[in-house]
Amino acid sequence: MQDRFLKRLRKKAKRGLRGWPVATIAFYGPDLSRASKVAVGIVAYEDAEPEMRSWLLEAGDVRRDPAIAEAILGYIEEHGALSVAMADGIVGCPHQEGIDYEGEWCPVCEFWRGRDRSGKLIS
Repeated sequence: MQDRFLKRLRKKAKRGLRGWPVATIAFYGPDLSRASKVAVGIVAYEDAEPEMRSWLLEAGDVRRDPAIAEAILGYIEEHGALSVAMADGIVGCPHQEGIDYEGEWCPVCEFWRGRDRSGKLIS
């Protein structure tokens, strides 16, 4: 029963661009194996600034948490998003430069040092 929210979220993302507003979903984690944060942006119209919201988990993976999936669905529906774009995997460190740390690389997430958003080493 709880998995229904996760399935609904995946189904919305598979539908593709259906108009504005658009919801964007990105996953962040200390490495490529566990997403500890999900950020959702709602873009009301082309070139608009997104309205952002995020959810964090200290343990476990946000991609497998039905309560977070339900909250994301509620946020998307509250804003009337017609389209959902969701990242396939984890796209970076869950900490924010300038807020959680200063400098080029997060001191907590060593995995991401010298890597791009796909996790590949930058040469």
